[in-house]
Amino acid sequence: MHIDHLPTPALLLDEARLRRNIARLDERLRALGVNLRPHCKTCKSMDAARLCMASPQGPITVSSLAEAEYFAEHGVTDICYAVGVAPAKLARGMILRERGVRLSLLLDSTENARLLAAFAGKHGHVFDLLLEIDCDGHRSGLRPDDPELLECAAVLTRAGQNLLGVLTHAGSAYDLAAPSPEAFAALAKQERDAAVSAAQRLRAAGHGCPVVSVGSTPTAFFGRDFTGVSEVRAGVYMFQDLVMAGLGVCRVEDIALSVLCTVIGRRKSDGNLVVDAGWTALSRDAGLPGRFAREGYGLVCDVDGKLLPGLRVAETNQEHGIIAAREGMCPPLPVGAQLRILPTHACAAAAAFDAYHVCREREVTALWPRCRGW
Repeated sequence: MHIDHLPTPALLLDEARLRRNIARLDERLRALGVNLRPHCKTCKSMDAARLCMASPQGPITVSSLAEAEYFAEHGVTDICYAVGVAPAKLARGMILRERGVRLSLLLDSTENARLLAAFAGKHGHVFDLLLEIDCDGHRSGLRPDDPELLECAAVLTRAGQNLLGVLTHAGSAYDLAAPSPEAFAALAKQERDAAVSAAQRLRAAGHGCPVVSVGSTPTAFFGRDFTGVSEVRAGVYMFQDLVMAGLGVCRVEDIALSVLCTVIGRRKSDGNLVVDAGWTALSRDAGLPGRFAREGYGLVCDVDGKLLPGLRVAETNQEHGIIAAREGMCPPLPVGAQLRILPTHACAAAAAFDAYHVCREREVTALWPRCRGW
């Protein structure tokens, strides 16, 4: 099949670019002597995950139990669920573990630790657990010097639970005001130092703490020293997107994911193109601050994937996308013409689809299903 025959909107995945992106990070981390635990929240596909896992059993990272269940069904047994676990989800996690999956769960408070300990005691189950560390004030987690870090560990240890170590994520890497290799390297050092410091405190208090897990795609690419770290997590690096290109992590030409759409008209008021990919296919993620005027909700390529300079998706309704030129008028493309949209945020765009149409140029070579849900 050729992409010309696909119903639109459709999610396209350039396999050659995907493989190059995966190889680039693999080679870098191997040279630095640290293991990769790929984050599969972006791909949500066993076919894609096989290309980046160290073995058929993993390891991988996930952001939902639906992902963990999906990958477990395909034989993956080493899974880190890297979102703070809600008490109501413990039963699902226990079922996976009883099936032989080494599922590790994440906590960041004594309240959650006590709730998990009570559930584990009631069911006679021992969980593998990580404590989340806040390395940059971006989201959740405990500061490395927070007294509650040792309190959490003590609660879990007294309850007979298996505390594996610590996990952190430099989420602020995605919104640095002045991104540069030096800025990312400094943030990677801050990320590493926070996790290693927390692990040292736990070890000094008698906890083994073999796992020191860090990661974001920018810090994975620009970190210079991972001493004391047992693994790096990254996910969007497989596909890349306009946010990563805007940060200097990749080139626009490295973006492996695109949304195929069809021109369905021209807006009478300004001549802008109307396509059949709205926010349900592209998302409304505006990407990096200050870049919307240039990139909008996605940059526009022709059907062969060649960038059409100056065109962007300027507006989205539910099923309509409006393509505008930064200067002048849009080219007079006929109704029925196909275009590819490079996504601002690959994770958000891919979430709208059930499968990837894997392609080489215009040829569709495979259909890779994706899992969805929580």
